[in-house]
Amino acid sequence: MPWLRVRSNHQRNAQSRTHVVQELIRLRSQQETPCHGKVAYTIFDSHLSTMSNPENIRKSYHHGELNLSHLTADPIDLFRQWWKEVIDADISEPNAMTLSTVSAELHASSRTVLLKGIYDHGFEFYTNYQSRKGMEMEQNPNVALLFFWKELERQVRIEGIAEKVSRKRSQEYFQSRPLGSQIGAWASPQSKVIEDRSELDDAVTRIEEKFIGQDPLPVPDHWGGYIIRPNLFEFWQGRPDRLHDRFEYRLENKVWKINRLAP
Repeated sequence: MPWLRVRSNHQRNAQSRTHVVQELIRLRSQQETPCHGKVAYTIFDSHLSTMSNPENIRKSYHHGELNLSHLTADPIDLFRQWWKEVIDADISEPNAMTLSTVSAELHASSRTVLLKGIYDHGFEFYTNYQSRKGMEMEQNPNVALLFFWKELERQVRIEGIAEKVSRKRSQEYFQSRPLGSQIGAWASPQSKVIEDRSELDDAVTRIEEKFIGQDPLPVPDHWGGYIIRPNLFEFWQGRPDRLHDRFEYRLENKVWKINRLAP
């Protein structure tokens, strides 16, 4: 696509840097040439020392661009386009997304969950309703999602309202999971303090004995799905010199309003 341009110079530079590091590692491992080895140690250790400081870690983005002409009227349609490209790129765990919630005391927290459904009305995932995120969404359903696909130098930020899916839908998904995952959902008091690992192992054993010979298991009352109904999207494409392309979709009176944001 015209906005997904690969810059060959960037690729060559990245390959060159990789070659230098590999050569330093090779020299460091040589024992038969002490002099060269000493030089390699010095250069290699200097490189590691520099990279250990977050101030010195920098990456310039050259993979693509995002313009107004590339957008769709409905942000879900653009998300689906990007999702297809992520899948085609064979990225590991492309459905990993950061979920941020806010408690009744206005304390924010974030964690990674897995997307399990993309629908016209929102994004679906599953969890323990008695976990910290579950309790916080019960108190305050306003949440945020973040997808970061570093291989394509893209982010999608979403804000919306969390709602529980139907019990029927939760059961359908729960019973499609591997048996071990079903047992784990029954056994784990997610987010609660436990004494040690043996407490969790003992709980798994009890569940295995309780449901011996059963597969699939019934869905626990404390476990199920959420749908995040979005009211804001931001599509972010990395660009050189930190001059990234950012477009925001904001839902106003049931119509998506589009604005370009400064990087």
